Amino acid sequence: MRQTAFHAAAALAALLAAAPHLHAQDKAESKAEGKTEIQWLGQATTRITTPGGKVIVIDPWVTSNPKTPEQFKSLEAMGKVDLILVTHGHFDHFADAPALSKLTNAPVYGPAGLMQSVAALGILPASQAVRFGKGGTVTPIGADIKITQVHAEHSSELAHKNAATGKDEVHVGGEPAGFIIELENGFKIYHMGDTGLFGDMAMIGSYYKPDLVMIPIGGHFVMSPRDAAYATKEMIKPRFAIPIHYGTTPQLKGTTAEYIGALGQGQAKVFPISPGEKLTF
Repeated sequence: MRQTAFHAAAALAALLAAAPHLHAQDKAESKAEGKTEIQWLGQATTRITTPGGKVIVIDPWVTSNPKTPEQFKSLEAMGKVDLILVTHGHFDHFADAPALSKLTNAPVYGPAGLMQSVAALGILPASQAVRFGKGGTVTPIGADIKITQVHAEHSSELAHKNAATGKDEVHVGGEPAGFIIELENGFKIYHMGDTGLFGDMAMIGSYYKPDLVMIPIGGHFVMSPRDAAYATKEMIKPRFAIPIHYGTTPQLKGTTAEYIGALGQGQAKVFPISPGEKLTF
């Protein structure tokens, strides 16, 4: 009897000792099974909610973006923001980043040259304008969310109004970039920023294996629908694609219908969503 009681007590102690581990495992499994929410707000502006509830905003330009729905034109409408990523210095990708950073206290991460100019000009303090370079991987919102900077074929000038003179100036904006964002459950997003075709898209596709590509299709400053279709089908080969950076100005004439037509039957499922709409993966 005494021996039975001893074994029962030992079993209970072992179960209690294991409980925190089991609970943590349950939480980890729940986290891994979580969903990723993608909201496109026009041009390249993207709000990502990760499976663990972190919020990443890429290339914020909403307050004066003609394609952003009215209810999303205030920065307060972004809600919680944990991290801001900027692909390059052009107005339609950087314009709202400083104000959004000040509002939410979220740091802005981007190409080293751009962030150095941002800090030197006093647009943001260096602690909020964080430099990293192509090939570099950062984990600013947790070790299980990895952000790698990759090449983009574009330019990156930073326009800035001199407060003392009132004149517009153009400063070094570093080099343009794209981002591979690997989330807690392993889902990978390739936000291409602004880019033309370049051969190493094939390397990015084969090495990083993104699940979802957010790809510019407007033409003139970025890939045309035909170029974007070639990049999707022949080089990057993702499972999903969201067309971006089109229809905002007269020059950006490319359409989702042209992109889908040029893509033809392939492995990538295309989501031609409108600004303000959300998708869950």
